[in-house]
Amino acid sequence: MARSDSAEHYVLDLCDEALGVPGVRQARFDWLRGDPSPKRPRGTKLPVDGYWSNLGLVVEFQEEQHSEAVPFFDRRQTVSGVGRGEQRRVYDERKRRLIPEHGLRLVVIEKSAFTLKSRRIDRDRARDLQVVRRHLGGFK
Repeated sequence: MARSDSAEHYVLDLCDEALGVPGVRQARFDWLRGDPSPKRPRGTKLPVDGYWSNLGLVVEFQEEQHSEAVPFFDRRQTVSGVGRGEQRRVYDERKRRLIPEHGLRLVVIEKSAFTLKSRRIDRDRARDLQVVRRHLGGFK
């Protein structure tokens, strides 16, 4: 499956539709960084899934690996010396803390909010757009 066909892109496209304006995918901020490493002493800029600068909005789409152990994703050690699953939890918490501290609103949309079939979103654009609109609340 191409990245553009992924659940993340599908949900962010629904956000664009609900908000009436396209957001930036994988935006990065100088103040949102990963842990330092020998090659990157300041840490790598962490991406956010979607960013709508005119609305001061960041959307993070979270699949299973953000809330449950997924051996395929978690087995790798990171430059910080922790497993990928632990690092993901640390970075998710960093985003939850720093994004609002920088005057932006963070909306987290979990895959489990959608109707799933065989662990994938059972895509029904009208139904899924309502899910996204509920999460986005007062924006637009």
